[in-house]
Amino acid sequence: MHKLKFRLVFAILSMTLLVMASLGLIIGQVYKNIYENHLTDRLMKEAELAAYTIESHEGDEIDEQLLASRMSERLDARVTIIAVDGTVLGESATDPSTMDDHYERPEIRAIREGRPEIEIRYSDTVNQELYYYAVPYEIEGTEAGYVRIGVATQTITNLNETIWWILAVSFTIAFVVIGTITYRIANEMIKPIENASEVAIELAEGNFKARTFEGKKDEVGQLTRSMNVLAYNLEQITKRHEAQQERLETLINNMGSGLIFINARGDISLINQRCHDIFQEDTNVWLNQLYHETIKFKELIKIVQAVFITEKRHREQITLVNGLDTKHFDIHAAPIMSEMGIMKGIVLVLHDITELKKLEQVRKDFVANVSHELKTPITSIKGFSETLLDGAMKDPVYLEKFLTIIYQESERLQSLIQDLLELSKLEQHYFSLNWGKADLTKITEDVVELLRPKARDKGIKLNLHGDTNARLEMDGDSERLKQIAINLINNAITYTPNDGRIDVSIISIKESIEFVVQDNGIGMEKAELPRIFERFYRVDRARSRNSGGTGLGLAIVKHLVEAHNGKLSVSSELGMGTTFKVIFIRNQQRKS
Repeated sequence: MHKLKFRLVFAILSMTLLVMASLGLIIGQVYKNIYENHLTDRLMKEAELAAYTIESHEGDEIDEQLLASRMSERLDARVTIIAVDGTVLGESATDPSTMDDHYERPEIRAIREGRPEIEIRYSDTVNQELYYYAVPYEIEGTEAGYVRIGVATQTITNLNETIWWILAVSFTIAFVVIGTITYRIANEMIKPIENASEVAIELAEGNFKARTFEGKKDEVGQLTRSMNVLAYNLEQITKRHEAQQERLETLINNMGSGLIFINARGDISLINQRCHDIFQEDTNVWLNQLYHETIKFKELIKIVQAVFITEKRHREQITLVNGLDTKHFDIHAAPIMSEMGIMKGIVLVLHDITELKKLEQVRKDFVANVSHELKTPITSIKGFSETLLDGAMKDPVYLEKFLTIIYQESERLQSLIQDLLELSKLEQHYFSLNWGKADLTKITEDVVELLRPKARDKGIKLNLHGDTNARLEMDGDSERLKQIAINLINNAITYTPNDGRIDVSIISIKESIEFVVQDNGIGMEKAELPRIFERFYRVDRARSRNSGGTGLGLAIVKHLVEAHNGKLSVSSELGMGTTFKVIFIRNQQRKS
């Protein structure tokens, strides 16, 4: 842009210089012609005056030399008085006797020919070029001679030099002024264009915040305003695009499913953050890499290849084993087609259905366990009923024995159904506790006294520890807290052998209460600890079933503790016993 400014200034100054030079030549020549005309008139008039002066001395004795000298002083010019025959009578510049005959001098000859004119020639007498003009003079009516006036041409030369010097100085000043003004005007004109050009470059490089200075309301100002409007529109479009891009990236990266886009060349062009968790590696390095070189699961590669070949949607459930981690996925693969029907790539969606598979397995196990648990008492009831109907009822001993067994199995069946209904209720979303102030000390004392006969039948010592005089109150549902205590203590009695020991403790710790049930029963292996709160899970199935247990007690306890916002933990060692610990918060937000 600087080149444009300098070209503009150079063009204007060159034109100005040309015009001023031409104008200077014309003015100089005009002034020269004017002065020459003025000098010609002066020569003619001074020559006439000199002739008149000589003629005025008619009748007097004339000293031509003296007269020539005096007139020269008065006229500031060379004066020569010449006789008719060409003899020099008087000369202001030198001794006339030393001078040649002037009869054939051009200015004298011109008088004789009747055409007086100015002659210009070099004079050896005065060693310079002179303008000459001569006129005749008369004495007593007769032509007596000639008077010649000479003026040095140096006068014209000096005048021309003065004129040219003045013109040069004037034009130089004018040129500088014009150049300065031109530069400023050009700068004022070009600067907005330079700014607009710089802004255009910034816009081309993606900086849409760039703005140019808006000048006057002329064409350049209109250009800069248009540039700013363009920049603003591009900025807004970019902001909207970036916002849409950000929303899209946020949506893609926060999807619950993995998303992979593979272009038509087989390169992975897009992969979301969820894939990082699925494949358990930095999937960002997969970008712009061939899918079959980065994806290590053959099942996925086969799905992608199938879509590339058929150009049709494909859905399949697969299992991916990554180290010790096994996950199940529902894979949706679809081709991306252009309006012309050309495949642009493939989008791959990986929906993790591992939890659904686990829930499905839990459901199957639950149905199987319920069926098994119901089958046993029903089979017993049916079998003993058939035995009685076949004639055993006639024997009073067998009748009482079998009816007792039928009653016990009915009790067990009723207990199982009741626990199932209770567990189902606890798992409903609308389940809620009857909040109030609960005395955990009294609840525990009542449960211990309730179960003490059962423990005594097995010779088990059931001990309650803690300051029973200090009532430990908390926010909770008294009936549900009692249910927790019954299940935990009853579970300890079930798995503690005869002559064992069970310790129940209630401990106050700051804003919480610890409820602990510890026994020295059969215990369990650490591998079984995570599963003991599952429905129908039993450490010793025969012992539990013989004791009348349903296998749902600990599952119910887990739900009730969570409903009270408490924490349930268990520690155990095989053959050494088990300890259940529940931590309740004393004061908490009550829920209706």
